[in-house]
Order: sequence, then C-alpha cells, then structure tokens
Amino acid sequence: MELFIQTLFRVLSRLPLFVLHGFGWAIGWLSFLTSPRYRRRLFAHARQAGYSRRVALASVGESGKLVAELPRLWLGRPVRVGWEGAAHIEGAQAHGAGVLFLTPHLGCFEITAQAYAARFGARQPVTVLFRPARQPWLRDLVAHARVRPNLSTAPTTLGGVKQLIKAMKSGQAVGLLPDQVPPGGQGVWAPFFGRDAYTMTLSARLAHTAGAQVVLIWGERLSWGRGYLVRVRPFRLADGETLSDDPVRSALQINRAMESLVRERPEQYLWSYDRYKAPGGSAPAAPEALP
Repeated sequence: MELFIQTLFRVLSRLPLFVLHGFGWAIGWLSFLTSPRYRRRLFAHARQAGYSRRVALASVGESGKLVAELPRLWLGRPVRVGWEGAAHIEGAQAHGAGVLFLTPHLGCFEITAQAYAARFGARQPVTVLFRPARQPWLRDLVAHARVRPNLSTAPTTLGGVKQLIKAMKSGQAVGLLPDQVPPGGQGVWAPFFGRDAYTMTLSARLAHTAGAQVVLIWGERLSWGRGYLVRVRPFRLADGETLSDDPVRSALQINRAMESLVRERPEQYLWSYDRYKAPGGSAPAAPEALP
C-alpha cells in the first residue's frame, strides 16, 4: 500500500493544477453526496456563521481541491504564487523578534508556508505546527514532502510545542492554524461565529513570547488552476486594546481575527471541519458577557 500511494502521488504531482482541481471538485461532491453527516455539519456551520446554502455548496468543490492539490504542492514543480500585503511581513521582520503567522482553515493553507519560506525564509526561517497522519506510511510521506529550505515542521505534541517556543525565542517565524481543535486540557471555550468552540491557548502563548509580532495570512485558491494569491493582513484589535493575558479573552480576540479572514472568501473555508467538537468529554463553559 505504501509503495502504491507514493507512486500515485508522484504521478499526480506531474499533472497541471487545473486538472487536479477538477479531480478535487469531483471528490468534494462525491463526499457531499455520499455522507449525510458531512452535509449536516457543512450546512450547520455555514448557517451558524450567517452564510447561505449557496456559500456552503460553493465550499464543497473547494474542499475537494484542498485534497487533490497536495501531490503537486508536496512533490511537483512550483506553482504560481502572487502576494497581497507582503509589506506587513517585512514590517514585522524589521522588529527583530519572532513572527507568529495565524491561518484559519481557509483556502490553501499548505501554500502559505511554502511561499513564505521561498520569499522570506532566508532571513527568517519558519516552523509550522501540523497534526501527523495516523497511518505510519502516510506520516512518513508527508514528513518527507514538507521538508524544504527554511521550512521546518513541528507535530502537535509536547515536543512540537517546545520546538515552536524555541524557534520563537530565537527570533524565527512560527505558523499555525488557531481554529484547529486542540486536545482536551489544552484549550478554552470561546465564541467562534457566535457559538462556543474549544480554542487553543497556544496561539496567545506564542504571541506573548519574546515580543513576537503577529501576522494574519492565508492562501486564496485562484480559479482554473491559475495558482494562488497569498493574502497578508496585520493583526489589529480595537483601539487601545492589546492581546489579553487572560486565556479566554485572548482566544476570543484571535477567533475574531480568524472570522475576519473567513469573511474575505467564505466559499473557501472548510465548513465541514468539526470545529465545535468537545475533545476529551469536555463541555462548554458558561456563557460570559464578552463584548
């Protein structure tokens, strides 16, 4: 099986991006049509955020593209990447401290780290947090495929967290998905699109490390396989407000920042992701009056 998958990935990596995206669109719709649970979650999460069925249905094909484009991104020739707001990265690097990149499950989050490493990594390498695959053969493939100059990966383990903190303290860049549900005991309950979601505290902890600069970033998937547009945004809070030391408050602040990115292109958000699950049998905290 391992040899077959590796061979398949290498074959697919040679295909044009628009062909892979076509396959992915079909895969997304096949998953949607054959899984009632998938459909219920997708519609419920989009509706929770205030979006119509049209937006939810548009995201079906995009979620399939997310899977189908991986062979090309991991093993194939470089793809076309444009930038919007790259000056925010240059400004963050000018402070001389570490930079924390926050990205939601929006668009192609694989391309953001690759594009950063290629353009900015020589000055400031980046370490990205990722959840290892459960299958050993896939875990080895992914670990090998993601290795490239100025880009390192850290698993979602205690050792991986220590790796991120070390990188941040040494003035390097770190990237993670703060809307990824953490293991039980490593998060707090905070609103995300108006509903309590178990939210990692790691994002805020890293942001408070050694004067780190926080930057929002996501990779928009362009139509017809034309590549990607990496969109960079400053992390801005309300006037006079700073990132709180309180875990619940800071989780809410970061969740709001992720919501602002999702609103830029909601059709490319992974609405089928089980964002509101309760890990480890935990339960939402009592609602608080947070402005």
